[in-house]
Order: sequence, then structure tokens, then C-alpha cells
Amino acid sequence: MHRVRVRVVEDALDANNTIARANRADFDRHGVTVLNVMGAPGAGKTSLLERLLAGDGLGDLRVGVLEGDVQGSLDADRLASLHVPVTQLNTDAGFGGECHLDANMVRSALPAIPLGEIDLLIVENVGNLVCPAEFQIGEDARMMVASVAEGDDKPGKYPLMFRTCELVVINKLDLLEHVDFSLDRFDGYLDAVNPGVERMRVSARTGAGLDALRAWMTALPTRVAAPA
Repeated sequence: MHRVRVRVVEDALDANNTIARANRADFDRHGVTVLNVMGAPGAGKTSLLERLLAGDGLGDLRVGVLEGDVQGSLDADRLASLHVPVTQLNTDAGFGGECHLDANMVRSALPAIPLGEIDLLIVENVGNLVCPAEFQIGEDARMMVASVAEGDDKPGKYPLMFRTCELVVINKLDLLEHVDFSLDRFDGYLDAVNPGVERMRVSARTGAGLDALRAWMTALPTRVAAPA
């Protein structure tokens, strides 16, 4: 019997990467830096963004948000109240909804994003520790948010997610004394998959560590533009 192997996954990723490059070209044309924020549901991604963008936000840096969710606009509504431009991107077309944003979804949202009026686009990806790591969207950097409520073995269980990011943020530090979570164990698992990655420990609830994270995000466009 004649058999043909169809490389569906590889072909899908190749197609995605082609569109991601087109997205990147559009972002570069407008001088926009893109940060892909990833993490599990409940890690505190939206709460962190609320705290970071409230008040004076990121200073003179003009920020926009692309909010990825399977359905609804609850998180986008929270961020829109901070008077930053927010674009909602739902993935619920089809069975159950996609568990990540891909390059084509982001491209479909570009006409609604005021690229000419922002310096930094923060993409809050769909809460998931698997699929978002596979799909480039045209970003400059990735920030992974993990919380102490999730368990300290997550980098060992989901290595690709932690391997493909430039910054790992450990959130909900205020809960540390109430959960069975070891920062040393977490760092050990993280060092095994991404030993050079920058990491920060914060609490969106209390504000601990947010000044350092705010400074990292504010400096991102300059770091991205600097020659290698």
C-alpha cells in the first residue's frame, strides 16, 4: 500500500511564521515594540497589567493592549477603564475556541489597533501553558507570568513555555506563606530549561516588585532597538 505522510503540524507552523514576519514588518514600519504576555488562567496577567498601566502607567511610553480571550471582553473592559487603547480578540470561532493566539488572528486585528499612536503593544495571550509557546505572532519579546498558587514545578512540566521567553515573572508573592511553593525549587526547574532568563518576583495585589517590572517594560523598546 502506498503511504503518504502529511506534515500537518510543521506546515501549520511554517505558515504561521510567514504571517508573523508580515506582522513584524507592519510593527516595524510604525515603530511599535510588541510584548507577548503569556501564562496560565489565573496567573494574574490582567491584574498585573492593571497595576502597571494605572496612574502614570509607563511614563511617556504610549501603550496599547491586544486582549486575547476565548470568549467575552471582561479583561478588556478592565483595562479599557485605564484609558489605554484596547482591542479585543476572541478565539471562539469553531469548536470550543482556540487555546492561543496565532499570527493570523493577530493580523486580522491589526486594522483595529492604532499602531500610529502607540510605542508599545502588549498582547495578553489566551491563558494556556502549552499552545502559545508554539506560535510566533510577530512579537519582540515574551513575558511569562507564573503564580505561586500554581506549583513550583511548572517550568519542568511545561519547558517550552519557559524556554521561549525573555522574562519570567513570579506573581502573587503575597500568598507565598499560604501555599506549598518553593522559590528555590522553581528556580531550579527554570535553570534547567532556560538558565539565562531574567526573572522577577512581584505581587499585583500589594505592588511589591512592580517598580522593577515597570522599568523593564519601559526600557523594552530601547533594548529591542539596540544593535546586537
